[in-house]
Amino acid sequence: MADPHRAAMEDASNYSLKFVVHHLRSSTSINSHNSSPPHPFQLFTMAPAGEQHLLSTEIVNRGIESDGPDAGSMTFSVRVRRRLPDFVQSVNLKYVKLGYHYLINHAIYLATVPVLVLVFGAEIGSLSREELWRKLWDSTAGYDLATVLAFFAVFVFTLSVYFMSRPRSIYLIDFACFKPTDDLKVTKEEFIELARKSGKFDVASLEFQKKILQSSGIGDETYVPRAIMSPENITTMKEGRAEASMVIFGALDELFKKTRARPKDVGVLVVNCSIFNPTPSLSAMIINHYKMRGNILSFNLGGMGCSAGIIALDLARDMLQANPNNVAVVVSTEMVGYNWYPGRDRSMLIPNCYIRMGCSAVLLSNRGRDYRRAKYRLEHIVRTHKGADDRYFRSVYQEEDEQRFKGLKISKDLVEIGGDALKTNITTLGPLVLPLSEQLLFFATLVKRYLSGTKGKGATAAKKTDTFNGSQTVAPSSSGTKPYIPDYKLAFEHFCVHAASKTVVNELQRNLGLSDANVEPSRATLHRFGNTSSSSIWYELAYLEAKGRIKRGDRIWQLSFGSGFKCNSAVWKSVRSIKKPSSNNPWLDCLDRYPLEALS
Repeated sequence: MADPHRAAMEDASNYSLKFVVHHLRSSTSINSHNSSPPHPFQLFTMAPAGEQHLLSTEIVNRGIESDGPDAGSMTFSVRVRRRLPDFVQSVNLKYVKLGYHYLINHAIYLATVPVLVLVFGAEIGSLSREELWRKLWDSTAGYDLATVLAFFAVFVFTLSVYFMSRPRSIYLIDFACFKPTDDLKVTKEEFIELARKSGKFDVASLEFQKKILQSSGIGDETYVPRAIMSPENITTMKEGRAEASMVIFGALDELFKKTRARPKDVGVLVVNCSIFNPTPSLSAMIINHYKMRGNILSFNLGGMGCSAGIIALDLARDMLQANPNNVAVVVSTEMVGYNWYPGRDRSMLIPNCYIRMGCSAVLLSNRGRDYRRAKYRLEHIVRTHKGADDRYFRSVYQEEDEQRFKGLKISKDLVEIGGDALKTNITTLGPLVLPLSEQLLFFATLVKRYLSGTKGKGATAAKKTDTFNGSQTVAPSSSGTKPYIPDYKLAFEHFCVHAASKTVVNELQRNLGLSDANVEPSRATLHRFGNTSSSSIWYELAYLEAKGRIKRGDRIWQLSFGSGFKCNSAVWKSVRSIKKPSSNNPWLDCLDRYPLEALS
């Protein structure tokens, strides 16, 4: 798991050129200020003998240093990564693995059906038609009417208890994603110019934000409130309420129009917004605007970061389980202007560059009659919270800087923290969604690692760390047995990974073994709309619908993570094919431009 802003943090603290070579067991740093980078062969020679062919290089021109002792020097970044052998191209291995998965997943049917067919066929084959009917009649004629009625009553009672006690199915009728007007659209250059015009940033802070934007994966059509260019304080309740009204009412108006639902029919309302939490609450603002009914169950979640969208979804599900024949609305958003940081602390400047305007509204139902018009059925929600540890708790922390400006401080340890939370979450999710074949492979690898001494010498070796620029790299185990990473592509057809940054998406793709097509919605959302916080996973699902990729029975994995530190997953199953997007889909005007090759 990569830090959403790791690259930017290292740019802020290191002004010298660094060539980082990642080997299987070591990390090496080379510093240089020459006008041209060293030949990649010099880096290959550092690799162990016989492993040079497993390494690949990438040379990145980082421009000319603007300040510091090396001002005016051309700087480069050369990254050497270890490549794995392309086992997928082995036709024999590919079909052996497919055969293994099919055999394990259908083993019970392959083993029992032939036996039952043989036994039943032998029994039937030895009897004539008259003898078969006589045997059936003799076996049932011995029961009197009272026995039959008692059996029938027990059967009906058992079925009633089963259907009444099982959880109600939660359906997603439809959802809407707010798309701001074009006058709020800014390019990266315009964003820096707006920040410069505000007069709140010095030259170093502007250059730092410009550096982040260049490698962020964000495009030139994202949206920000024009208030950020004002020289006055914009983190006011007035500005916050104005932005909240625009994005929230825009998304809800579209949702009610698409679903033809009346606001008075909504029985549960859940709103999540991490930073802006006024009194009365945002949920009360919605109830007042749409004149909703007086017995509505309303909730307002604050301070839960980018993962709050799935938390709000989980709360709405619980409310629908406890209140039959009802519908719920979940609104997820974040206020950009109210979260604007005007100071000089670089760890607090990062959210300025990534967070953009956005809002999603989702209509859920537990009514059986809504199945026919629903798009998806909620299958699972898995939540992971690491807040018991102080280091995790302070990884994304709102506080004042030395100038008393309020902002979100991003910890340098977010790499390790996010990776650990993700590992815990997907480990919990795996048994719920992975086929039996993948679970057996994972268990077999775990046993092999235990028997090979990983828990002994390997665990000791894993505690030894190499410190590099303040970060820690855990050494691999001495047993040489790598942990088996399940193939989540066997469990899901589509992936909606929170579009936090380009680095996050790339690292999640690498660690989970996903293809470019799997992470295409995340990359496209980041490029087109930026990091819209908790609503980003819904912009990604809208992208999949706009492309016409959702088929009946497809499974969708929504994965988000945020302050606390939390990592949450939601799994949906499509109940019908989405052949064409609605007229209000936010991707319609730019769909033909994606995917962009430059995004991968």
